Amino acid sequence: MNKPLILVVEDDRPVRNLIVTTLKSHDYRYLTAENGHGAIMEATSHNPDIVLLDLGLPDIDGTQVIESIRSWSNMPIIVISARSEDRDKIMALDAGADDYLTKPFSVEELLARLRVTQRRLLLLQASGDADTPIFENGELKIDYAAGCAYLKGEELHLTPIEYKLLCLLSHNVGKVLTHTYITQQIWGSSWENDIASLRVFMATLRKKLELHKDSPQYIQTHIGVGYRMLRVD
Repeated sequence: MNKPLILVVEDDRPVRNLIVTTLKSHDYRYLTAENGHGAIMEATSHNPDIVLLDLGLPDIDGTQVIESIRSWSNMPIIVISARSEDRDKIMALDAGADDYLTKPFSVEELLARLRVTQRRLLLLQASGDADTPIFENGELKIDYAAGCAYLKGEELHLTPIEYKLLCLLSHNVGKVLTHTYITQQIWGSSWENDIASLRVFMATLRKKLELHKDSPQYIQTHIGVGYRMLRVD
């Protein structure tokens, strides 16, 4: 199984190189960003599994990065910062960070924090494993092996793009997927016309899933951010 994809957000080159070298030597996949705006862009484009985040960034404070990511995702964020005061830790944790590692840190401690976070991710995946052959959510059923989807026992007549969108959302049920992430997964790019196409396909898919006004809502729109599949009883 692939190791988690880790986004390293650090403007100090020696520290960034140390973290990247550590990740490389333990076969982790990684992305890097040197400032806050770059971090937000990488997070929305690639939807990493874990973020390692410095707070003292050159453009915006790391807590703003946390708040931005938390507005659409629950991806684990581990702060790595020279700020050691309790109030700094409290601010970061209140903003939505999952863990806090103070500089200077040992490689062993960093790896231990990653292992703990990875175990948490595996537990979450096990509780709602989307790799099973059949996905069921309310009256919606997807048979991944057969490439078919059903609503109330009736097969849905979906276009290939609609089916890919439905599968992508179902594999991430409960998670907000950004426009950029979805278009990268479906079309391999994220141009403005791809996002416009996404809105059209999502509208047609929603019409097929929500036939009546009193039908359960399967897809929730997060305006300006993306879409999420809701868990339906």
